[in-house]
Amino acid sequence: MTSSDLALLPGWLDPSVLIGNMGSWAVLGILLIIFAECGILIGFFLPGDTLLFIAGLLVATSHNGGAGIDINLGLFIGLLALAAFIGNMVGYGIGYKVGPAVFKRPDAKFLKPEYIEKSSAFFAKYGKITIVLARFVPIIRTVATVMAGASRMDPKIYTLYSAIGGVLWVGVVTVAGYFLGQIEFIRDNVDLIVILAVVVVVCAGAVPALLHWFQRRKASGTAGA
Repeated sequence: MTSSDLALLPGWLDPSVLIGNMGSWAVLGILLIIFAECGILIGFFLPGDTLLFIAGLLVATSHNGGAGIDINLGLFIGLLALAAFIGNMVGYGIGYKVGPAVFKRPDAKFLKPEYIEKSSAFFAKYGKITIVLARFVPIIRTVATVMAGASRMDPKIYTLYSAIGGVLWVGVVTVAGYFLGQIEFIRDNVDLIVILAVVVVVCAGAVPALLHWFQRRKASGTAGA
């Protein structure tokens, strides 16, 4: 979340302010925020990426003798990953329990039944990579987990890839804050950098599929001629 983005939000949503106001309860407070953003729809506005990044920076500051968050980095990442995982499982449960009832009304203008059908087909085909990459995109990581539940994505597959995504997201962003937090440009553009990285990964993964598609079209055209 960039400085301009934070300026549009209430001051208390600034990660530095949030952590500062928590005092000695900072670790617990950060865990609860990560849980809420990953699993409860009303937590979509919380600054998860920036919070993890600033938290990593403050752990590094403490380890260097300054005022920060005094906790072992590995333990902190483990606790954060657990909070993110539990949040996702709660979000999946909410979607699984409530989703079908919300989408089944045939006269609905916005939450139409066909949306859940399309969502089910999507998660059946792309659910694994979606659950992992959605972790790195604000708002999407909150909505995707609920939609996975509403779409009845296989619970075992969801649980596995939710855990993988949680560890990757928390580990990458927090460690980046620990080692790169002193660089002003990176600190002020965390969300943008994370989203660009996800776009690069998605594009890189799409290249082989596109090449295969062009080869099939070319072969089909040659056969037709």
